[in-house]
Formats: sequence, C-alpha cells, structure tokens
Amino acid sequence: MDKNTQVPAVRVGVDLSKRVIQVHAVDGGGRVLTNRALARDKFLAWCALLQVGCMVVMEVSSSAHHWARALRAMGLDARIISAHLAAPYRAEGHCGKNDANDAAAICEAASRPHMRFVPVKSVEQQSLLCVHRLREGLKADRTACINRIRGLLLEFGVAVPNGSRALRLVLDELLEDGANEMNGLARMTLRRAQAQWRELDEHLAWCDERLAAHEQENPEVRRAGQLMGIGPVGASAAVATVGDFRQFKSGAQFGAWLGLVPKQHSSGGKPHLGTITKRGDAYLRTLLIQGAKSVVNTAHTRSDPISRWVLALKERSGWQKAVVALANKNARILWAVMTRGERFDPHHISLKPGATMPS
Repeated sequence: MDKNTQVPAVRVGVDLSKRVIQVHAVDGGGRVLTNRALARDKFLAWCALLQVGCMVVMEVSSSAHHWARALRAMGLDARIISAHLAAPYRAEGHCGKNDANDAAAICEAASRPHMRFVPVKSVEQQSLLCVHRLREGLKADRTACINRIRGLLLEFGVAVPNGSRALRLVLDELLEDGANEMNGLARMTLRRAQAQWRELDEHLAWCDERLAAHEQENPEVRRAGQLMGIGPVGASAAVATVGDFRQFKSGAQFGAWLGLVPKQHSSGGKPHLGTITKRGDAYLRTLLIQGAKSVVNTAHTRSDPISRWVLALKERSGWQKAVVALANKNARILWAVMTRGERFDPHHISLKPGATMPS
C-alpha cells in the first residue's frame, strides 16, 4: 500500500527473504492495492502505514516469528502460514513460482475461513529451541568424529568393537602402543581428533545442563516428563515447540499436527490408509518415536495398562507399528495432561462417553 492509497488494506501477504521482502496488499473487496518488493530495512516502516488490526501473513521461515512479534507490537494481526498450505493458491501453479506470485498466494490462502495458522513463538521458546538445535548438531558432529577416528585406525589395521564406550576405553592405549604401524604424524592426528571428541562432549554436557535447568524451572516440563517415553529432552522440546497446548482442539488433532497419523487416499466410501504423514515438527516427532522405542522394548517388565496394550499390539502388528502407535498415544496423553493440568497416571483407564467402568 502506497502513501497515496485511498482504500486501506485489510490483508497483506508477505514473502520473506534475506534482503528483499515482497508484499501483496488487498482491500476488503479483494482488490489488489499493491504488489511490490521492499528492502528489508524498510519493511517495518511500510507496515507502520497499515491500519491497526490489518492481517499481515507470512510463510514459515527462519525469521517469520521475529517479524510476527515485531508486527504484533505495532498493533497488526500478524500470522504465519505453512508453505504447503499456501502453494495451492498460487494462480500460476508450480511453474509460476516467484516472489510476487508467492506473496499473492499467501494473501489469498489467508482469506480462507478454515485456514490453519502457525502459532507465533515467544523469544523464550525460540531461545530454548536454540539449545535443542545446537544439541542435535553437536550429536551429529560427535558421531562423525567417532566414525572418523574408527576409519583412520582401520587404515593401520586397528579394528575396535562397535560403540563409543569401547573406543573411548582403548583409544589411549592404541595411541601409545608401539606395536602397530602408526607413525608419529598419524598418532598426533588421532590425538587431535580425540581432543575434538572431548570438546564436543563438553558442549553436549553444557546443553544438557541448560535443559535440566529448564526442567527444574518449568512445572509444565516436569509434568510432561512423567509420561513413559517422554524424557527430559522430549518434555523440554514439547513445551518449547508447542507453548500453549490449548491451541489444539483435541489430542487427536495434536497427533495429526505432529504427523503421527496415516495418510489417506480414500474415495467412494472406501478408506485407504498409508504410512504416517510426517507433517509438523520433525524434531519433536523423532523424540516421541525414539522414546516410544525404549518403552516398547521394555514393556515386558511392566504391568500397567499401556505396557500390556503395547505388548498385545507388538504381537499383532509388529514392533515398528507398535512404536508409532505408542508415539501417537503419547501425543494424545500429553495433550490431555497439559491442557487439564493433571499428573500422568500410568494406570488410568480412559472411557468413551457413555461407557461404564468395568467391574
């Protein structure tokens, strides 16, 4: 919207990038007021010309939550939309993708009455998620470092049993052993790799300390961590990622948001279900599935209703399906626990409306 525009914009679609931000503004009748590119440092000044309450919608990106917080502070109705929900509204289709068309598609998608938007994360949520992202990167770097050490040792005919613990126990001895054919340069190189491994362990320990502190400070994290298969890391990630669980109408909707429900290819009244959709937050979904694996593998040691259900499902459908099913069940239980403010009870038996407790 330009300064001389007479009709105020009621909805603006924004396509974000590092240097240029494309805006597409329309009035109450859907008439296009402007579709222009703005320099990044001039975006907020342009938005200041919009009327209070104007809807400004942008796609999910690395800076979307930052811009949304800034726009809400200005009195605008800032919202975030997933890219896969806006893409079908691009008038030029898949072959007409550019910044202007993307901004127009975002603006059009936001006008749909049943459109789903991404909740805007707070600074505290994003700060904690920084720890989680760093921790995941450090884990990958540590695994690469350990595999690199193993590969270099094999170049000199030295094989070590699987597992980082086994390598840690024998690495110093191998580097001091003069019987193998490693020369001084190879030993110095492996010493440097060993120092990198230790440094990565220190960084990981720092991340774990931050997550443990978050658990101690936040009662919601402690409540979520009581579930079987959701430890301190998963609980912290869930609270930081979701924030307010009441944004979901039910536990089933929360599980669907995480991508733990099957894809549908149904037609003519015949249901056809496939693999899970894997939509939503991949990191949180991965944590839920990894936690469910440990529960499934140890279910035979417990007698609570969930463990008995998991064992029966494992015998009937296999352990892979049992793992995903338990992850979905944990997502539903997590929603119920967090929205009702109750403690997790592994012996709780849920009943459908109208059903009676068995005697």
